[in-house]
Amino acid sequence: MWTNRGLQSRSIKGLHAGAALLEMNWRSERSLVSMTADRSLIARLAAHESWANTADPSARTAPARRALLDRFERRVDPDGLLSPAERARRAGHARKAYFTRLALRSAQARRKTPSVADVDGGPKGSDEDQPQ
Repeated sequence: MWTNRGLQSRSIKGLHAGAALLEMNWRSERSLVSMTADRSLIARLAAHESWANTADPSARTAPARRALLDRFERRVDPDGLLSPAERARRAGHARKAYFTRLALRSAQARRKTPSVADVDGGPKGSDEDQPQ
């Protein structure tokens, strides 16, 4: 059986030693469903451990935030003709429009998805039995 010390010396890329041990145990499972669920949990565990060891989360995500803002600035001013202030103003609105569009699509998808009551037939009895 592997120990944490042995796993650390063999450096499994991107995974903490505990998550690597779970990864090895996962490979011995037979069910595809349980393998998929275990992989998801292992990835979640590794992510939580990574964030627990991050001193400054804001600094860690700063490059991604900057890249997203740059994307919106390139969209509103592909030729770089606008002043920096105007480009930033337009990019801010493009960003808000993007996330508002995502929220709209999410709300529409939730309305399409049947609720638990719809799936199992809902409560039994007539409408008179239902609270008003």
